[in-house]
Amino acid sequence: MSLLPPAIPDSASGEPRKVGVEIEFAGVGPIQAARLVEMTFGGTVTQHSAHRLSVTDTPWGTFHVELDSKYVHPDETLLERMRESDGQPPGMGEHLRASLHSRTREWLGDMVAGLVPTEIVCPPLPWHELDRIDELFDALRRHGAEGTDASLMYGFGLHLNAEIPGGDVESVLAHLRAYLILADWLRHQIVVDVTRDVLPHTRPFHSEYAAKVLAPDYAPTLDALIDDYLIANPTRNRELDLLPLFAWLRPDHRNPLLRETLVKPRPTYHYRLPNASLSDPEWGVGVEWNRWVEVERLAADPVRLAERSGAYREHLAQPTLNRWLDSLRHWMHDR
Repeated sequence: MSLLPPAIPDSASGEPRKVGVEIEFAGVGPIQAARLVEMTFGGTVTQHSAHRLSVTDTPWGTFHVELDSKYVHPDETLLERMRESDGQPPGMGEHLRASLHSRTREWLGDMVAGLVPTEIVCPPLPWHELDRIDELFDALRRHGAEGTDASLMYGFGLHLNAEIPGGDVESVLAHLRAYLILADWLRHQIVVDVTRDVLPHTRPFHSEYAAKVLAPDYAPTLDALIDDYLIANPTRNRELDLLPLFAWLRPDHRNPLLRETLVKPRPTYHYRLPNASLSDPEWGVGVEWNRWVEVERLAADPVRLAERSGAYREHLAQPTLNRWLDSLRHWMHDR
């Protein structure tokens, strides 16, 4: 599939914007998955613990591969405390406790493998090279990887982390508005898996917040935009998670949510909505990237964005979604 160019293809530095990709799946464990990364892109596999590996020295940097649960990996902070106490090397007791801790986490990982997904976190790629990741997806399919629709137990997703074209409040607000407007269309196109819809990870934005942000007189400062977002969305569980971006833009913000361990500050839009549709050989990163590009193109068109904002605010006052989806399909066709 041909990759659509975003409205703003280059970053402020003049380089092509980069996109990180995260994929969750079952049927292939972390060790085998890391070997498939190595076979596909080269690099060197390093095993950090029983269920966590990395593949360094690929053309784009380091891939991280692990079981997607913090409870199956050794707690490095705890281990560090065990290794050294009051500046002294660990004694036999600390050594045994550290060994028992690591072995217990390894055993737990062995027990839940198949229920907890394997996750591959890819290094950021230039957007025009994203289709290379489909080579890895093809290798995963050939070796039995299972995606979202393989089981009702699998709420697996694909995440895109698109580098922002700008960190000014006007750009961030425009992208947020464009996403709020197109979220229903994206869900309709993706056919979000029922399990993922039930789980909290991809919760939609509340209509009251959408109406507030889309109001024509809503012109916040960046700090006010962040504060309003945190009040209305005190969670990572949003289909478009802006916490990593806001943590990067305001590293000294006092809200503890922006300092959580799982919130990794980075200048990206963390888009969490797509399924991991590995059972479909026609599906890949390009499919989901091209859908995301529609958000960016709308954000870059102030006239159309204002028109759609007004229409969507009217929709929010209506009791049904059907008319809005019909309008969206019409607009997308005309575009």
